[in-house]
Amino acid sequence: MPKIAIHVEFRPKPGCHAAFDALIREHAKLTVAEEPGCERFEVLQPLKADGTKDEGRVMLVEVYADRDAVKAHTQNPRMPKVREAYTPLIDERFLTMCEL
Repeated sequence: MPKIAIHVEFRPKPGCHAAFDALIREHAKLTVAEEPGCERFEVLQPLKADGTKDEGRVMLVEVYADRDAVKAHTQNPRMPKVREAYTPLIDERFLTMCEL
């Protein structure tokens, strides 16, 4: 079975970047610690052309051992709480799933 990569781009609401960033970084750390099928979970901070943070975007890159590991991630009991916590902090979320 191929590994699965997930790319997610979030658009935090104005003034919510710091709160969202802290929440999603903690989620990433816990996911790697709790889920053996999660091989990588990176939080990326896009930069503007001048090198400053683009606080209107945060990206995630996640790599899972296989589709079963992705399923386990979606069924992690923490997921509903994480979504509930970040939903009021964002305007948009774009998710792309890929085979590696």
